Amino acid sequence: MDSQRIISAMSGGVDSSVATAVLVGQGRDVVGVTMKIWEAPAMGPRVGGCCSMDDADDARRVCDSLGIPHYTLNAQSIFKEKVVDYFTGQYYAGKTPNPCIPCNHALKFDHLFNQGAAVGAGRVATGHYSGIGTLRGRHTVTRAADRAKDQSYYLFSIPPQRLAHIDFPLADIDKERTREMARSLGLPVAEKKESQEICFVPDNDYKSFIQGLPGAEKVGEGEIVDLEGKVVGHHGGYIGYTVGQRRGLGIAAPEPSYVLRVDPDSNRLVVGRREDLYSNALLASAPNWYIPPMEIADLDLTAKIRSRSEDSPAKVTVASDGRFTVEFATPQLSITPGQAVVIYHGEHVVGGGWIERAL
Repeated sequence: MDSQRIISAMSGGVDSSVATAVLVGQGRDVVGVTMKIWEAPAMGPRVGGCCSMDDADDARRVCDSLGIPHYTLNAQSIFKEKVVDYFTGQYYAGKTPNPCIPCNHALKFDHLFNQGAAVGAGRVATGHYSGIGTLRGRHTVTRAADRAKDQSYYLFSIPPQRLAHIDFPLADIDKERTREMARSLGLPVAEKKESQEICFVPDNDYKSFIQGLPGAEKVGEGEIVDLEGKVVGHHGGYIGYTVGQRRGLGIAAPEPSYVLRVDPDSNRLVVGRREDLYSNALLASAPNWYIPPMEIADLDLTAKIRSRSEDSPAKVTVASDGRFTVEFATPQLSITPGQAVVIYHGEHVVGGGWIERAL
């Protein structure tokens, strides 16, 4: 296998197309690959925002214009198992998942590497706005130069051993420049709009998507209670709610009520005031560390609990079972089970994990 040959993961959008073009412009040996991941027959091939057959056609046209080979890889089975089933399972468990993170992990930085042997490739590139750096002699994911588009949060779970074999060609390019490059290179996707929705959920209506799955009918009406356990209303199924939600509760109260907890065991929602949503700490599990925990104690750390939130100075304490707590310097709003907490030292991601609960 030629370890320098690169699979460029192409969604058919402008970012992955320009990333591929950058690699070709560097004289690299590039193969474009698009993964067919999801199709709902009743709604036609374009269900979501990426990786439909139309998008595969766009990616192929880009590869033709760049003079490189393109392949479409059927990844529907692994996508359903690792992403869609995970997504729905988390909602049934009373959590709010982020499907983009396991998609990156399982498909782009696992499945594509495993498939690389078929085309003699030992590296993978994507159009993510992020970078690869080193800290204390170890590879890390780093923030992108375009902080408004930075996607390092979504990449915390890439296995550490993969980082030396990954390219992020857009690490130092901002979104405006990416679009300009697509136009100047005459790429056929130069004016293609960005996708904002979850790619397998039509119109971003996740509630209807989940309620249409087998078994969803078992999640029926339940009680809404306050912090004292007093019943203040009823809901039509806890899978339709998330921590911090205000709309759709139907509660008559002197001040707005917000979802504080989703309890699938009792089929209850616990609600309270906005100020009750703030917490100073959280418990997380299933960590992925780029810098081992015993080596981060002397680092200035920050943490973020959602992709677009600001970092907050934080202290990380790792337990013997691998779970870890994060204590924040300032209270955080709506710490949500099922979301990721990502730990930074400056520009470097040092690790992260999945939020179990606020403390």
